[in-house]
Amino acid sequence: MKKNEFKKILKPLIKECIKEVIFEDGILSGLVSEVVQGLGQQRIVETVEAKQPAPDFSRSQRVELQEDARSAMMEKRRKLEESLGSGFKGIFEDVEPLHKAGSPGGSPAQGPLSTYAANDPGIDISGIMAIGDGKNWKNMI
Repeated sequence: MKKNEFKKILKPLIKECIKEVIFEDGILSGLVSEVVQGLGQQRIVETVEAKQPAPDFSRSQRVELQEDARSAMMEKRRKLEESLGSGFKGIFEDVEPLHKAGSPGGSPAQGPLSTYAANDPGIDISGIMAIGDGKNWKNMI
């Protein structure tokens, strides 16, 4: 008997025996339960960093910081206008920064219809009953 012929006979027998041992004798379920038990022993540790309190500035210091920030913003605007060229001169005129912006950590609206307006009428499906002359709808539901 040649090697290939022996392989053709022996390989399906070995596969069948392995499947029988793994599935019928419960070795696979025992192996899975052992892995799950091993994973359950791991402990998850969360580290929380203490937030540093905001520095307490006097009113005059806060006003001075706001003025510095405003002058820095105006300087950035001026440089941006210069880099854009003469066609965009005064583009930021009478533009004030947002006083209150959204928080980056805030959660957006969620849900399957959150991207649609509340007054959106949707799609008219009133003609769907006319399909098939309206027969057998009771059986389809």
